[in-house]
Amino acid sequence: VQLVESGGGLVQPGGSLRLSCAASGFTFSRYYMNWVRQAPGTGLEWVSSIHPLLGTTYYVDFVKGRFTMSKDNTKNTLYLQMNSLKPEDTDIYYCAAGRSWGPGDYKYRGQGTQVTVSS
Repeated sequence: VQLVESGGGLVQPGGSLRLSCAASGFTFSRYYMNWVRQAPGTGLEWVSSIHPLLGTTYYVDFVKGRFTMSKDNTKNTLYLQMNSLKPEDTDIYYCAAGRSWGPGDYKYRGQGTQVTVSS
């Protein structure tokens, strides 16, 4: 099983980034896919989830209206479009596969991609 995130980097406040997560080794379309984030020394923080087939999305309140999650089941790829980024969005972002949406235990998780929002 592999989950490989990409697209992170350094961006100024108010800027945008698009994260991608390439999945392999498991049936991508059977799992809720999630984006979670973590700052050094802290626990995982759930950001968003997407239904395996319906594409229904769920977001934590502090990213609603700024982040948009999507997926392409034909490419086994997950995306997170992040707009209006704030310094407090600085974290390592991970994609994770689970059996439900929201915070919780995830069956698979990638290695993460660093997002830094700073002027």
